[in-house]
Amino acid sequence: MKTKIVIGARLLLGLIYFVFGLNGFLNFLKITPPPMSEAAMAFVGGLMRSGYFMPFLSGTQVIGGFLLLTGFAAPLALVILAPITLNIFLVHLYLTPGLQNLVLPLVMAVSQIIAMSGYWKIYRPLFPR
Repeated sequence: MKTKIVIGARLLLGLIYFVFGLNGFLNFLKITPPPMSEAAMAFVGGLMRSGYFMPFLSGTQVIGGFLLLTGFAAPLALVILAPITLNIFLVHLYLTPGLQNLVLPLVMAVSQIIAMSGYWKIYRPLFPR
């Protein structure tokens, strides 16, 4: 049985990914990006110049977020979104100045861990003794 905390973490993470993924296509959130270091600008600029990566990332976020919100294939969605969550956290930790830029990535990372803990029985065979 899933606890309310696990379900809440899954829904919160799903909402974040779904909304920000849609924003990647529709640009309805007029977000001012945080100040970025030269390394962060080079990193994001490289991803954007590739031409394919940002639409691919946004599409993955929308689909993964939708799966988390509906609960359909949530364990799979969490596995697919885990490297994205980790990368978001690490980019903000190492490439953007200031702790205020870590709030959302930290919420996402904690939500990811809590949500995945609710499916530990499914993931357990991936970690043989």
